[in-house]
Amino acid sequence: MTEQKFIKSFFIRSIGALLLIIAIIILFDPFYQYHKPLPGLKSVLTDKEYQCIGTLRNFDYDSLIVGSSVCENYNNTWFDNGFGCRTIKAIRSYGATADLCYLLDVAYENRDLKYVFYNIDPSSLSASTETTYESTGCPMYLYDTNFLNDYPYVLNKDILLEKIPYMLAFSVKSDYDEGNSYNWAQWKFFSAELATGMYNRLSSIRPMQEKTYYAEELAGNIALLTNMVNTHPETTFKFFFPPYSMLWWDNVYRSGERDAYLYNEEQAIAALLEYDNVEIYYYQDEEDIITNLDLYMDMIHFSKDINQVICNKLIAGENRLTKENYQERIQNMYELSERIVQEDILEYYPN
Repeated sequence: MTEQKFIKSFFIRSIGALLLIIAIIILFDPFYQYHKPLPGLKSVLTDKEYQCIGTLRNFDYDSLIVGSSVCENYNNTWFDNGFGCRTIKAIRSYGATADLCYLLDVAYENRDLKYVFYNIDPSSLSASTETTYESTGCPMYLYDTNFLNDYPYVLNKDILLEKIPYMLAFSVKSDYDEGNSYNWAQWKFFSAELATGMYNRLSSIRPMQEKTYYAEELAGNIALLTNMVNTHPETTFKFFFPPYSMLWWDNVYRSGERDAYLYNEEQAIAALLEYDNVEIYYYQDEEDIITNLDLYMDMIHFSKDINQVICNKLIAGENRLTKENYQERIQNMYELSERIVQEDILEYYPN
């Protein structure tokens, strides 16, 4: 074989190998960028930054579980069975309002939604109203709709040799539960010792900020939420506040942010309650939960058992806020936080 023919043959074989790799990755598509799982394969969801956007565009669903990392341990089937819907998760670790509304906009591109189960983290109401996907290094070639720039995905040996075999291995496991998408609780430990060990307590108490300290950010985030609710009257939005541990309340008290956070919640609740397609549920003041540090692994993240408790309460309609009771509940949370920092926390921090 002449050198010219060898080069030509090598070039053809190389192009063929590349096309085969592309075809295999597109066929199995572990990030679900192009299609939902092939018949007989399960949806194996473990990489939210890479998979969430594709599932929102390509999966079959009529409802969403929306929120931060504290929502990852919900099992989708709990909501499916309790509300007669078909859910998937729209998760962003930071839980910022702008990021979650971005995911909701993607979901609404080609469908209406029956329910949105939306976890409001207190810090989300004072976060920036600009999305953070690009600034935090998310793979934006997956987030846009231009398939021509997907080469980091379709020409990626890690996708071919790691992600696809991983997806296939879990698809054939009979005990793999698709409802546990993005779940991180397995093999994690929850205890007061672990939670307090992860808590970097401020050495001194800072002056309490004015309650309107985050007024500008708050107004922007409320506008994002109310615009979403107003634009989609066909959807029932079930907002809920998660039960952060008493360590978190101790922290925001010592950092001087407690009053501002409670004010933010009160203002957001008042604005959202003006809409007929909104329900709001309050689980921050679940005293038996938030003062039991054995249920936590840090200030915020609680065990899957608490996710089950919250879901059951949502299904039963418990702890619902109304125009008549929401201010009283916020005041109760203020009083509970006072008792936490003056009494309950002394069991772990006596000085």
